[in-house]
Amino acid sequence: MKISANICLVLLWFWLYRPVYPYLETIFTRQEFRTNQILLLAVVVLLVMQIRRGELRPKLDSQPQLYLPALALALGGSLLFLLVERWLDVNTLSATLFGLASYGLLGLWLQPERWRRGLPAALLLVGVLPFGEHMQTFIGYPMRILTADLVRDGLAYLGVYTVGIDTILVFENGISQVDIPCSGIKSLWTGGLFLLAATWIDRRRMDLRWLLVALIFVLMLFIANLARVGILVSVGQVAGWRFFAEMLHVPLGVIGFGATCAAALSLLRFSHRQSPGLATTAIEEDDLRMASPPYRPNWLAPLLLATFLVMVLLYNPRTEPALAAPVIKAWNFPDDLAVEPWPLNDQELDWVADVGAQSVDRWRFRWRGLSGSMLFVTSDTWRAQHRPERCFQVYGLTVENSYTHLIAPGFPLRLVSLSQGGRGATSSAVYWFQSVESTTDDYGARMWADLAVQRQNWVQVTVLFDGLVDPRSTASQDLYLVLHQVVQRNLAGGSVP
Repeated sequence: MKISANICLVLLWFWLYRPVYPYLETIFTRQEFRTNQILLLAVVVLLVMQIRRGELRPKLDSQPQLYLPALALALGGSLLFLLVERWLDVNTLSATLFGLASYGLLGLWLQPERWRRGLPAALLLVGVLPFGEHMQTFIGYPMRILTADLVRDGLAYLGVYTVGIDTILVFENGISQVDIPCSGIKSLWTGGLFLLAATWIDRRRMDLRWLLVALIFVLMLFIANLARVGILVSVGQVAGWRFFAEMLHVPLGVIGFGATCAAALSLLRFSHRQSPGLATTAIEEDDLRMASPPYRPNWLAPLLLATFLVMVLLYNPRTEPALAAPVIKAWNFPDDLAVEPWPLNDQELDWVADVGAQSVDRWRFRWRGLSGSMLFVTSDTWRAQHRPERCFQVYGLTVENSYTHLIAPGFPLRLVSLSQGGRGATSSAVYWFQSVESTTDDYGARMWADLAVQRQNWVQVTVLFDGLVDPRSTASQDLYLVLHQVVQRNLAGGSVP
């Protein structure tokens, strides 16, 4: 009877979280998430080792115990999951809640001390989700601005007043710009996984001392990244040794991250001094044996069954927005830019309807010996726009290089070199995001623009050339300026004559 009730609880639990599984399948099967898959494999190996040692072996043949921290995590996480699915529909957040709430549910059959000791493992498993990408998008932009501001002030303190924030961000028209890889976000994510793994392997408690170490670790990572950017700007921009700055870019990052992780590990061990491993393990096992038996009331399992059933019935996903009526006038291109409409297929039209874009237009074009395709996505929300690099990868192209290029003051765009199967660059692409007031190649900046009290319409412009194109040639730069003018006048309500 006990096992049957537990099986029903688990089945209801997995049925409640069924919307998460397609997203998890995407994360852990597609090539563009290879880093996450490698990290997941490493965490699974550690989990198997701990299970074999008996650290995370739940007693599923017994009734669930009334352990309030685990119960609160299971029920609170599930309630938040229902709210997120109904109002936000953010897949990574839903998957995070699934992982944390599932660990809370597991705590109803684990000894409390073992459950608390395994919390870093649960956080580590959840941490392999693509938080790096989302952190780069949401907080990467303000962090890059803060980094550039501090570097500028530091150079000014040393007597160098000619380097401004924009110069640092673009760094000589994208030769070695302070961009997403240099924002420190990726190191924060990877460093967080390292700290959790070290905490778990070294059997350290996640208490106030651990939290203090974590805060110091974050500060050290930021300072290491700030020092790297300062050195790169000083060498490449101030001294004029741009090639040398490019050579230093990766080594500085690796050295800074490695030294910071080593310092954090030393701090973690110093702040949690305890006896050597065997003695510590023996003491902990004695504490577990001396602990009072868990309270397993007969009413808990039926109550959980009823609660999970109600949650399953209450599940109501966010309604997908219908395709908004176009608010932008027909595109009018100059006569010397030959364009031919290229309609979207059914799958692409379904995507347009799901994201709620106001309009999505695609053409084939010819311009002064250049040819290719253009895609304009118009929307007043960032959800309808995306990083084109992901789309290129979906269509079987490999991104060889991606960097910022400043066409004119206030007009940065992203240059992308692509290949088929990673055999060297064979085609070129560019993209940018444009509103009436500003233009950016930074997807994070595009997202932050939606925080304005009154949203503006933005157009995502993506140009994919048929072959490899010199992005700095006169013909290509004139094309970018023409398209920028077309978009600008159309957003403002006019048209190109």
